[in-house]
Amino acid sequence: VQLQASGGGLVQAGGSLRLSCSASGGIGSIDDMGWYRQAPGKQRALVASITGAGSTKYADFLKGRFTISRDMAKNAVYLEMNSLTPEDTAVYYCYAVEKSGFSRFGYWGQGTLVTVSS
Repeated sequence: VQLQASGGGLVQAGGSLRLSCSASGGIGSIDDMGWYRQAPGKQRALVASITGAGSTKYADFLKGRFTISRDMAKNAVYLEMNSLTPEDTAVYYCYAVEKSGFSRFGYWGQGTLVTVSS
């Protein structure tokens, strides 16, 4: 499975961005998808996830500012980010879990940089 992420960039504090990530290839079906982020000097942390059934999970620190969604037909996941702050500056990585028979495989995208200026 290959994941292609896009949508990062430079935005002023208080602004919005929408990240996209599309999965292609593989032999199974895409189950969970989501986003992690890694800020400079910090560990990679979960931002949001969404299951194949549409159940979502968000990191507590988001305080309702971000919304995750997906298009099952396109094997795509999106992250709508609002009210951005400089603390949201990070490389955002999408991930996907492929199910094939009784096996599950995890994949990472290449990362897209989000920079929020004050």
